[in-house]
Order: sequence, then C-alpha cells, then structure tokens
Amino acid sequence: MIDLERETANGELGAVRRFLPSLRERPFVMSIVTVEELLEGATDEAAALASVQRFSIQGLHLAQARRCALLQCRVRRRLGENDAWLVATAESIDADIVGADRIEFARLGARYLRDR
Repeated sequence: MIDLERETANGELGAVRRFLPSLRERPFVMSIVTVEELLEGATDEAAALASVQRFSIQGLHLAQARRCALLQCRVRRRLGENDAWLVATAESIDADIVGADRIEFARLGARYLRDR
C-alpha cells in the first residue's frame, strides 16, 4: 500500500499500479495492520486516511489472534509481529496477500501474489 500511495502521489505508473488491473475481479480487503503501517510512514496523515477510506478494512479479532498464535508457535523462526498478523488475517478470511518479494510470506505459496 505504501508503494501504491507513492506511485499515486507522484503520478507514476509503477509496478504496483501496473499490477492492480490483474486483481480487478477480486474483492480488496486491507488489514488494520496495513493501515497502521501506512499511517506510520505517511507524510500527510489526512491524505493517507482519505486513501484507505475506499477499502474494506479487516480488523483483528479472536479468529486472527488464534491463527497468529498457532502460526508463531509452530515455526522455528518466528515471523515479525506485523507479518504474522497479516498472514493470520489472510488465512482466516481465505484471502491472498499482495506485495513485494518478501520471504516472510513464502509459506503462503500461491496465496502470495508478488506485485513486481
């Protein structure tokens, strides 16, 4: 999302904006964790808040907490906290994760869609 916001703000047709049309038929849900990461890196909080308003936001609930705990205790190398929440959220709602090449999401296999 951060890359999408940067490309949009700069008027660029970068890797993310070129990738988006391939998702046209799919619902787009943003994790509240992604919202936090976006706001943390935003130089213009009001603009960032306005941009997330167009998406359905998935909160963190008991289902995600249980899945996150299960993920973290079953692996030798724990995921970073935000990544664990993102994977747990995606798995709990049967969704894919879209992003850059991040080894943390390799466990998702075909459910991880690289945007570049």
